[in-house]
Amino acid sequence: MKNSMPFVFSVVRDPQSLPRILWAAAMLALPVTSFRWFPFLGESTLVRPLALYPLALLLPLLIIQAFRKKIKLYWARAFVALGAFVLFVVFATSFGALIDPIPLRGQEYFGRAIRALATLLIGLASFVSAVWMNRDESDLRFTVKWILAGLCLDIAWSGLQAVTFYTGLLEKEMVTHWQLAFSVRELVRTNRISGLAYEPAWLAGQLATIFIPFLFASVLTNYRVSRLKWLEPVLLALSLLVLLATYSRGGILTIAAAAGLTFLFLGRDVTRTMWTWFINGFRGRIFDRLFRAGVILAVVGALAGSFLFLNQKGLFSRLWQIEAENLSEYMVDINAGARGAYSTAALAAFEEYPLSGVGLGASGFYMYQNLPDWSLTTVPEIAKQLNPQNRLYPNPKNIYIRLLAETGLFGLILFIAFQFFVLGDSLSLLLRGETWARFAATAGVFAWLGITFYNFTQDSLTTPNIWLVSGILVGLSAISSHKEIK
Repeated sequence: MKNSMPFVFSVVRDPQSLPRILWAAAMLALPVTSFRWFPFLGESTLVRPLALYPLALLLPLLIIQAFRKKIKLYWARAFVALGAFVLFVVFATSFGALIDPIPLRGQEYFGRAIRALATLLIGLASFVSAVWMNRDESDLRFTVKWILAGLCLDIAWSGLQAVTFYTGLLEKEMVTHWQLAFSVRELVRTNRISGLAYEPAWLAGQLATIFIPFLFASVLTNYRVSRLKWLEPVLLALSLLVLLATYSRGGILTIAAAAGLTFLFLGRDVTRTMWTWFINGFRGRIFDRLFRAGVILAVVGALAGSFLFLNQKGLFSRLWQIEAENLSEYMVDINAGARGAYSTAALAAFEEYPLSGVGLGASGFYMYQNLPDWSLTTVPEIAKQLNPQNRLYPNPKNIYIRLLAETGLFGLILFIAFQFFVLGDSLSLLLRGETWARFAATAGVFAWLGITFYNFTQDSLTTPNIWLVSGILVGLSAISSHKEIK
C-alpha cells in the first residue's frame, strides 16, 4: 500500500491509467453502503453504495477505450449463464406487466419493475467491471491492496464507534452527526458496531463476502499482497473482533461455516503440516510439550471468550435459551419472526405463478394478503407494516425466495447455474499450480460459500457484496480461454 501516491501521480502523467484510479476508488469506497448524497432516491432506498460513483464512470470508459483499440476486453464463459439469467428476468418482468397487480401504498407495478431492473443493472456493472479489471496476478494484487485499504478505514471507524459506545470519551450525539455527514443512518442505538455500513448485519455481510475471504486465503496460502508480512494476519484478527462486535448472528454463522468448509476442502496440506508439527512436539523436549498445551488452551480460551462475549446480548442468548413449542414460536422468540413471515408470504406468490414469477420487484404486491396468521398477532414489526399510515414496501428478505416469487423456478435455476459457473472458474485457478492462483482460488471459494449463505438473509441485487469477488475470479480465470471483444 506504500505505492498509492506514486500511482496517483502516474495517472496524472498517463490518462490511460484513469480506469485504474477509478477502480481503486471503487474498492476504497466499498465499506460505505448507504451514502447520503445520491440524487433522485427516496428515503426508503437504503442500499446506496458509494462505489457506484466511480463504477458509473469506469464501465463506460472501458467500453470507449476498447472501441478505440486502446485496451482489450475479454469474454468470460460466465457471461453466457449470466446473460441467460438476465434475459429471463426481462421476460418474467414483461409477463408480470400482463398480471398488473393492484397498486400498493402509491407504488405501481411499472415503477417497482423499473426500479428493480435498475438495481440489477447496478449489480451487473459491479460484476463486469471486476471481470475486466482483473486479468493477472498484478491486477489481483492491485485490487486486493485497495480492498484492504478500504477495510482499514472501516476498522478505524468501527474503533471510533467502539470508543463512543463503551468508554464515554466521545459524545454519541457528536459522532452521530459525523456519521450522518455521509450515511443515511445514525449510530445504532443498541451499541452494536456497524462500521461504515448501514447496519451491523451489513458490515458482517461485507466481512463474510469480501474482506475476510482474502485475509483468510492469505494466511492459509502464505501469500502476501504487500511487503508487510504481518498485515494480513493482523487485519484478520481485527476483522474478527469487529465481527464479534456487530453481534450479527447471520454474519458470524456465515463466516464460521464458510471458513470451516474452505479449510476442509482446500486446507488439507496445511492441516497435515499442522498435525505433524503438533504431534511431533509431544515427542520432544518439555518446552515443546508445554508450548503445544499452551496453543490448545489459547484456542479453547478464544472460543470460550467469544461465546461469553456474545452471550451478553439477548440477541444471541435467545438462540439456545428459548423454550418454544414449534418452529413459528421459535422464530418469533429469536426475533426472526418478521423474516419468516415475509418469506412465507413471498412463497405464496411463487405458488400462484411457479414458472414465470410475478416480475422482478413485484413480490411485495402479493405479500400482505398472504402473511401467515401467527405473524399478525405475535410480531410487532408486522403490526407496524400493516398500519395504514405506513408507506414501506415489503421485501422477502431472502434472495432465493425473492427470485422464486419474481422470476419463478426457471429464474432461480438460471441464477444458481450462474453461481456454479463462478465456482467452476474459481476452482479452475487451482490447475495453474502457482501460489497467487491458489490464493485467489481459496478466496474465491470462501467468498462463494459466504455469498451462498449470506443470500439467505438479504434480497438486494444492488449490493456489490454478491458480485465483486465473483467478478474478480471470473476475470482471472478467463485469460486462459479469452475471446477478444471487437
